[in-house]
Amino acid sequence: MHAWRSSLQVRIGAITMVVAGTVVIIVSLVLFSQIRDQLLSVKRQAAIDQAQSGVLDAQNEVDGIATGDASSVRATLARTVTALQQSGGAAGDFDVVMIYRSGDTEVPGTSRAFIYQALPADLRADVDAGNQSYRYAEIPDDTGEPRASLVIGAPVQGDTASTEQIELYYVFPLTQEAESLALIRSTVVISGLALTMFVVGIGVLVTRLVVDPVRRAAGTAQRLAEGQLEERMIVRGEDDLARLATSFNAMADSLQRQITQLEGLSQLQQRFTSDVSHELRTPLTTVQMAAEVLHEARGDFAPHVARSAELLSAELDRFERLLTDLLEISRYDAGVATLEAESTNLGALVARVAAGMYSLAERHGCELTVDRPEEGVFAEVDARRVERILRNLVGNAIEHGAGRPVEITLAANRTAAAVTVRDHGVGLSSADAQHVFDRFWRADPSRVRSVGGSGLGLSISLEDARLHGGWLQVWGQPGAGAQFRLTLPLTDGGELTSSPLPLRPLVIRSPGSPA
Repeated sequence: MHAWRSSLQVRIGAITMVVAGTVVIIVSLVLFSQIRDQLLSVKRQAAIDQAQSGVLDAQNEVDGIATGDASSVRATLARTVTALQQSGGAAGDFDVVMIYRSGDTEVPGTSRAFIYQALPADLRADVDAGNQSYRYAEIPDDTGEPRASLVIGAPVQGDTASTEQIELYYVFPLTQEAESLALIRSTVVISGLALTMFVVGIGVLVTRLVVDPVRRAAGTAQRLAEGQLEERMIVRGEDDLARLATSFNAMADSLQRQITQLEGLSQLQQRFTSDVSHELRTPLTTVQMAAEVLHEARGDFAPHVARSAELLSAELDRFERLLTDLLEISRYDAGVATLEAESTNLGALVARVAAGMYSLAERHGCELTVDRPEEGVFAEVDARRVERILRNLVGNAIEHGAGRPVEITLAANRTAAAVTVRDHGVGLSSADAQHVFDRFWRADPSRVRSVGGSGLGLSISLEDARLHGGWLQVWGQPGAGAQFRLTLPLTDGGELTSSPLPLRPLVIRSPGSPA
């Protein structure tokens, strides 16, 4: 079944074998039937002609047969049978049976034993009615074994009394015809098998001529997909397959040029982001020092100047976080981010994140709850990155929770640990859920950030989760809140197959229900 599904050549070969075999069988049956009918027809016609000639000879022999004298009748029948058998004929070997019947008494004369008793009853009835007829029947040979034979019977007209009747039967063995048909049958079978295999071979060969270039194209495409952009197909001839190879190579050239251009642009963008982030560090440090001086001396300023100093300090802090996030995302883009995994108690880490977020939750008037196992949940993770993921998720949940409770849940199984962060705020639509991890994406652009994020938090969190070999997923429903789920393998390099916690909450509050 695997070969049937995966190999076009196998399917075409099998279909060709079935079709060719069916055609060969039908043609062979029709041909064999016609040969058999023709062979038997020739045999039957020759036998009938010989039987008719024998009837005329038998009439001359039995004229004046002494009726009532059993010994004379037997002698006459034996003499007539011997004469008829010695006369031969074009129908081949045969046996002769003559039966003299007077009332209920029958006197047979036969050239060979066992034949008289084996004559078909329906044939004898036809002959008794005065008809010449024939039958195919099984007649015993010298050893008593039945063999196919053609039996022809006819009445012999003589000058005997009306109550007496003489019947003549010719028995022609069909041994030679059976041997000929067996030879023809074996020849037809062998020829049919050879013809079928020949047709299948041609089909497989033609299919291979077509499939091999396609397989080479598939292999080349696979290597191109793996990054070997210099791979090309070999062009032979000028047929359709050659044009396919030429078009494939042209497509590969175009893809290589475009991918090279995109790689160059990506590298340029990464280098630009990294260079700008580094270069901004020095002036930002200077401005921050000046802002700190102004912020510490804001009590000596006029109220509007003091407020400006506070705003300057807050925005500079936000600017510093944005630069930090840009540097982090540039590391992921460059593929140089590394994981420093060590055994970490995730329960303690979740508690630490929640404790750091209590003040923010109080400012937004929402309750922050943590549900975690009493025993420790240990996993080989980079604690700094996991803590950053959870801070981003909890901060977003508080900001978008509309003052309703935010629930943090930790659970684990034998291979994985999961943390869910659930809020009951504005929620997410299915379209929003597809873009929530995009860089600088906001569901409502007019909404003002109260936490002061950079817009890269969820993007960095997703990369942190992938670096661990984990999942970061989201569920949302407008008006019913959202839930983020972080799933991590317990061992470094482990593979995830399932999560200990469901992505969709088990209980969903309807919009407008009290917190």
